[in-house]
Amino acid sequence: MQKKRILIGTLGVDQHEVGSRVVSRILRDAGMEVIYIGRFNTPKSIIKTTIEESVNVIGLSCYSWEYLSYVPELIDLLKKEGIDIPVVVGGGIFTKSDELKLKEIGVQAVFGPGTSSDRIVQGIEQVIQKVSNETI
Repeated sequence: MQKKRILIGTLGVDQHEVGSRVVSRILRDAGMEVIYIGRFNTPKSIIKTTIEESVNVIGLSCYSWEYLSYVPELIDLLKKEGIDIPVVVGGGIFTKSDELKLKEIGVQAVFGPGTSSDRIVQGIEQVIQKVSNETI
């Protein structure tokens, strides 16, 4: 069975990366391969790395408000490029309305503060399984 590959990065000028590093370790410990691209990414750089690394999931760490503009831009670019890779978002304190907006535009899962390690791993695995089932 092929190892699950997850890209983890932060969009824009958000400098909060401790959470993304912790989640990267959690996912590695669960047997997944993590491609960690750190801070200061643009939607275009995320897509470039997604293609180069053949990832199963794009995981975005968002602590500041920037996810409100960058995530929709990323989802639009993915659609325009014909790339069907699920996006998950975590890290920040998401209002219910923002979480609903993210899911409406295509984000597969939103992990807020206090989400357990097990729930993060299970959530990523469920997203990968869902996409795998849809392509069969």
